Amino acid sequence: MPNQRDEDPDDSHTDLPCLEKLDSPTGSPPTASLSSLMELENCVSNLSLAHEIVVNGDFCFKPNRPPTDSLEGRVTEIVHRAFWDNLHEQLNSDPPNYNHAVILLQEVKTMLQSLLLPGHVRLRSQLDEVLDMDLIQQEVNHGALDLHRLAGYVINTMASLCAPVRDPEVKALRDLKDPVELLREIFRVLGLMKTDMVNFTIQSLRPHLLQQAAQYERAKFQQILDKQPASLDNTTAWLQAAVSARSESRGPVSATAVLNRAYMRLLHWDPQDQKYPETVLMDRARLDALGGRLETLVLEASVLLLTQAQCGGAVFSMQGFVGKLRQSVTALLEGSHNR
Repeated sequence: MPNQRDEDPDDSHTDLPCLEKLDSPTGSPPTASLSSLMELENCVSNLSLAHEIVVNGDFCFKPNRPPTDSLEGRVTEIVHRAFWDNLHEQLNSDPPNYNHAVILLQEVKTMLQSLLLPGHVRLRSQLDEVLDMDLIQQEVNHGALDLHRLAGYVINTMASLCAPVRDPEVKALRDLKDPVELLREIFRVLGLMKTDMVNFTIQSLRPHLLQQAAQYERAKFQQILDKQPASLDNTTAWLQAAVSARSESRGPVSATAVLNRAYMRLLHWDPQDQKYPETVLMDRARLDALGGRLETLVLEASVLLLTQAQCGGAVFSMQGFVGKLRQSVTALLEGSHNR
């Protein structure tokens, strides 16, 4: 949930672009081409990703592993098994067929290159020298290809590039003798290493994203508005409702007071209401969880007050009574806001 700061509504920020809503032409519904829709989807995707990185300090990518008992998991297993079985047949034929093995070595080289940093000049040069695909193809043509030698170099390179958490898995590669199983495990561990590199890059960029988060999100929302002028109608209605509710109460109407009331409404949002504000839609799960926790705290406090009123101070002041009562109430109310 974005931080709220007390600001003068008349203040203007020259470093932050204001959101300008463009009116769509009247008389005909707005049309959008496929390319513009894809561009809009890409814009929203980038905005969601950057926002999640900024607000969630524990954000990280995880390897996509479908459940083994799901249809996707079963299909994936069948396809992978067929691929590696075919490679096994090729390598064990007489003479061996290395066509697919060469393609896999090229992919291994590409994955290793993606893990190299700009300072790895010597390692990059060595990688190009050892995994020279033209030379490997010549070795295949003359029946002189040594897969285990190349795999040994790949494993040593992986050991020098991987995070410490991957050391046991890289070490286990040295014990594999079957070339098909070795290649299969090399690809699996390289995939984990690429995920580690992505997560390391995210954590490195997070401090810089924090500094530019407000400007970036404003610019992205402006791009969305330029393409879809009605894309913030729910946000407009949400803020107007907060202004109307604040105007009915006593006291001056300020931007801070309106935002406070608007955000408090989000904590009690009706799940059936589909017009959720677009600007906070990315935080809906967090806000819903916070609203559920608020309801639980209110119910707990109500039970404690009623218990004190009915049982008196003698029972209420017993050692451990309040704690046990709270635990019992919390257990009973667990998940109640989802029902």
